[in-house]
Amino acid sequence: MPHHLESLVVRHAHRLPVPSGPAGQGGVAARQFDAALMSVGFKLSTALLEHLPSLSEETVLDIAARTLGTVREMVGDHVRHNVYFIDFPLNVPDTFEFWTQCIAEALADDASREGTLARLRTGVVDLLALPSYGDYQHTYAEMLAAHDELIGAVGDRLTVLHLGGTPENEITALYLALAGSPTPLGEGGLRDLGSLAEHCVDGPQPEAVPVRENRAIVNLARLHAGADLLLDTVTDVLRLACALSGGDVTLAAPTRFRVLPRPVRRALLAGLDAVVAAAPAKLADVTAHREAFKRLGERLHPHEYPRWPHACDVFAVARGEKKARSLDSQVEELLGANDVMAATKLLTTAPGRLFRSLDRLLRACRTQDERDAVSAAAEQVAPQISGRILLSAREHLQNRTQGRGARRVFVNRRARAWVTADTRPPMPGAERKRLIAALDAETRRRLPEQPGHLLIDPDILDVALPLSGKATAAGLGVLPRGSLSPVDGELLRFFVYWKQASQRTDFDLSALMLDASYRNPTWLSYTALTSVEGEHSGDITDAPDGASEFINLRLGAVRRTFIVPQVNIYAGEGFEEVEESFFGFMLRDAEQQGRPFEPRTVRMKSELRGPGRVALPLAFLRGRDGSWRAKWLHLYLQGNPDANRVEGNRVSVATLLRGIVERDYLTVRYLVDLMADRATATTLWDGETVPAGPVTYIGLDRPDGLHPDSLTITPENLRDLIPG
Repeated sequence: MPHHLESLVVRHAHRLPVPSGPAGQGGVAARQFDAALMSVGFKLSTALLEHLPSLSEETVLDIAARTLGTVREMVGDHVRHNVYFIDFPLNVPDTFEFWTQCIAEALADDASREGTLARLRTGVVDLLALPSYGDYQHTYAEMLAAHDELIGAVGDRLTVLHLGGTPENEITALYLALAGSPTPLGEGGLRDLGSLAEHCVDGPQPEAVPVRENRAIVNLARLHAGADLLLDTVTDVLRLACALSGGDVTLAAPTRFRVLPRPVRRALLAGLDAVVAAAPAKLADVTAHREAFKRLGERLHPHEYPRWPHACDVFAVARGEKKARSLDSQVEELLGANDVMAATKLLTTAPGRLFRSLDRLLRACRTQDERDAVSAAAEQVAPQISGRILLSAREHLQNRTQGRGARRVFVNRRARAWVTADTRPPMPGAERKRLIAALDAETRRRLPEQPGHLLIDPDILDVALPLSGKATAAGLGVLPRGSLSPVDGELLRFFVYWKQASQRTDFDLSALMLDASYRNPTWLSYTALTSVEGEHSGDITDAPDGASEFINLRLGAVRRTFIVPQVNIYAGEGFEEVEESFFGFMLRDAEQQGRPFEPRTVRMKSELRGPGRVALPLAFLRGRDGSWRAKWLHLYLQGNPDANRVEGNRVSVATLLRGIVERDYLTVRYLVDLMADRATATTLWDGETVPAGPVTYIGLDRPDGLHPDSLTITPENLRDLIPG
């Protein structure tokens, strides 16, 4: 069994597959394993601590080595986190004093004196030209020696690893869960699905693969294994071709198709031919990706295979030689002629598109009869749409309470975000309420008939439903965009780590602070190293061996309502070009001390892999009672090609933050309220008492000691809560 697949189970499910090996006396090794895990914020469950001692010491130590490597990477402890200022957060100098010191050191250096004097005569100082600026001035070992050990605290994170089934069963279960996910996976999820699909291609398969991107990854493994492909649209074939070329299966970015072997070309053409032969109307789907199909046709050479004429029709449509009107073009024509009723009737043949068009259709209606007909059509086809579209429509409707002048936030599939004024007139109020009631009824119908005893962690109620994997970055403790989660601690510390691939790359960690009206900004950054609120660890401008930056904040001293950490690319490679980059935050008590990076205090660590030159992972909001909560963003701004700074983007960040904060996201609370109507009992978990019998548990972390027959929903499998 490949060890990297077992590590996927640990990362995705927080379960350790049942280790196999010779019997022995592994008790001492198991306790050592548990102690080592606790040093990085993890712990073995009671069941694992009971099982491991029955194995040999060598087996337990082997398991420990593999698992420790996995969990250390999960929290970002697999790299060395150094700081520019060795005593950080103590003894961080004033920015002006620090720059003056760097200039003085450059003037004292024979090699740099002349160049520094020449620049000073021009009235401009280039910080990057100063020898002591931007590079570590001490070793990692020297930094460690300068810090006392971390003092343990009750609030330190402790993530429990639970006893799983056999490795093969756990890997199969994870494959089925990812492949059959009702919502799209993120970049990391698709990559993991690819590894699992290759291993599981000859084993059990999900009943359905509803998400097209997931289907492309599964089809790639099936094609290589010679198995039948899962194809029911021409776009399925296009996505598979993108996967074969290492391209974007979401079709959001163009793919440069590779030269394909003849057997692969035959398989793709045969698949296209079968799809169109079964439903010629599906040729209309070609127009949405006309250019991609034209480029694919240049690689497949369909003219060499006259036995598949329907496949040739696909490329004839792409070239404009054959007409195939898309549904969208027909709808546009009808709406252009003000024929709302005909457009609605046509859209009932594609229920998902009808729901995506509801707002526009209702605004186009001129009479009450037309509005009633549109609403009735939506109610009629509601049972046919996916749960994800059902809930997305519900979220849209609950946010359509304002008309012109409100803010609209747009986030594309790659997490690029922008805000514009809402120019739409208000949605008719009566129809909005009618549709919300219909969607609630349909959602309730799809939920489990009797979920049994619901045990709910209150902290998960404000977590946004994962309607798209694109709204969640890969990592530990990461929640979907729009989620709110409590922040308990006196010290809040952000960190960013990056390692450049081939050219000098400078990431800058900053924290923007805004008042309740999203104005009056203050910040911590390399241009503002200290303030009453906290300290910056110092600017690192080159990362051939990896580099880290930190910001330490005393939450009690923060005088603003919002804290927005951001990572700006000042120079060099982008987030998708560097060898590695991630962001996270830690929470500590004031007396804990310790190193700048302590894995036990890490609450969240997420990959930075997105477009643009400014990353906004999350924000922190202070409530009226003084408590703080995290609001998850997972957004990227385009920024400038270089020299991005917090001072330059504070207005756009404030505007975007306001749009996200004021949006009403559909959360776990919504589904729990619907489920509670059918549950035998509903209990809010107190964080300690675990019921003796099986329950349906929904929370941020699975408690140790739950009955083995319990159904557990945590952020790692929150997508399972989305009704089919």
